[in-house]
This record gives sequence, C-alpha cells and structure tokens, in this order.
Amino acid sequence: MKGGTATPIVRPAWNDPVLIKRVLDIGATCVLIPFVENVGEAEKAVKACHYPPAGIRGITGSGRASQYGRIKNYLDDANENVCILIQMETEAALEQLESIAQVKGVDGVFIGPSDLSASMGHIGNPLHPDVQKAIQLSGRKLSDLGIPAGILTASEEDAQRYIEWGYKFVAVGSDAGLISMGADRLVKGFKP
Repeated sequence: MKGGTATPIVRPAWNDPVLIKRVLDIGATCVLIPFVENVGEAEKAVKACHYPPAGIRGITGSGRASQYGRIKNYLDDANENVCILIQMETEAALEQLESIAQVKGVDGVFIGPSDLSASMGHIGNPLHPDVQKAIQLSGRKLSDLGIPAGILTASEEDAQRYIEWGYKFVAVGSDAGLISMGADRLVKGFKP
C-alpha cells in the first residue's frame, strides 16, 4: 500500500499496546484505535503508539517500519510521524468528546455510526434522527476544536452531508460492500 498516494489507516483489533506495536512495527504510520470511551483510554492509545519517554512502545530498530534499520533517525522521528486516530462508538464516549479529542497526541476522531446507533438504542439504524443529530453535533464540535473528524458510510449522499457537518475524512463504502454489490449486479444480469 505504500506504493500509492494515499496513507493507509490500519485499525488494530483493540486498544491493546501489543497489537498496536505490531501494526506500527510492520510499517503503518496511521492507526485507528477502536472503542475509546474516556480520556484514560485515549491516553493509553497514545502511549502505545509512542516510544519512551513519551510512551511505552517497545523498541525495534530493525523492523519493516525502519526499513530494516536503514532509516537512521527512525527512533528519533517515529513519534512525530505516527498519526493516531481515536474511534468513538458509544453515547458515553460522545459525552466526553471534547476531553477525549484534546488528549495530547490524538490527531483525529472517527465516529463509528453503527456501534453508536446500537448504544443509543437504535441497533442497525445509524440513520435514525437521534443518531444523525449526535453525528452532526460531534462533527461540528470537532470542527470547532480544530480536530479532524472522520466517519464511515455506504452512501454518497450521506458522505456529502457529513462533509457539510464538518467531517474531514469520510470513508465511503467498504471493500466487502463493494464486492457484494458488484457480485449481486453480475448475478442479476444472468438471472431470467
């Protein structure tokens, strides 16, 4: 993925320092840490991404991230060259949005609409008006704070609306969704 022009964002399975270290050591420079609900969890994520003294990331000088030791100042510059995105996916997390977003080292906040809708009592319905209102308010708050906000949607129309609400990085569609839609379209062309 490094051969392209986009920066890949890698989402570890959990806010776990061991998993985060593995993702960073293979060369990811942008991580999306899931299910952060409070300031302590955001601080834990940042520390897991940074080498000491700023963090707790274990040292490796000869891994893929440093081009197997060929980047001479890798350890000196790594903390400044990692992008840390925090994923907020619950109503409880959104109640602490400003404090979590302003944790030193957090570079952006990603709102998870599906889990958010479930936590708000509208499972499977991220387009419910209450959920959309929370998404809109979050985008505006983050924009006012100067913190980049991100979100995921399968709809181009929703993506445009989220951009209008202040979201700066909006994922439209997913690999699995695009493949299944393409497969459905192909099958439909061959069924009577």
